[in-house]
Amino acid sequence: MSAQEKDELLAQAVRLREEGHPEQARERLLSLTAAFPDAADVAYQTAWVHDVLGLEAEAVPYYERSLQDEGLGDEERRGALLGLGSTYRVLGRFGQAVETLRRGVSEFPDDGALRTFLAMALFNTGEHHEAMQLLLRLVATTSDSPHVQQYRPAIEHYAADLTQTM
Repeated sequence: MSAQEKDELLAQAVRLREEGHPEQARERLLSLTAAFPDAADVAYQTAWVHDVLGLEAEAVPYYERSLQDEGLGDEERRGALLGLGSTYRVLGRFGQAVETLRRGVSEFPDDGALRTFLAMALFNTGEHHEAMQLLLRLVATTSDSPHVQQYRPAIEHYAADLTQTM
């Protein structure tokens, strides 16, 4: 099978997932994975479809494989880091979730979804202060609410140290 055929079959599988046919997409992706075991894009899409189907434990090795080299574009890499970190968290592997999501935030510092999932994982590891800092900063910098923006300086001030009082 040529690389062009692989890309066409991968696009078809993604379309199936997006159109609400994840089982059919999974079948095609598993075949593609067998034919292209080192293809990061195939591994990423295979992981994603397993997550959609609630097969998180099965998704992990595919996410890990997709991140092993530089085979993904930025958007796919961001998605793989988010997917893997979130999946680790769902599986109760909180330390690995924090590590993966920190890596994602380091690589994509402007991604609010990565910071949100990192905050959830930090909460799970008992790092409540850092989790709240992340969320407060995210709210202050991304909210369109005029009421939030009115208090943005105060929110950012308290994000630095929630224990601070007068």
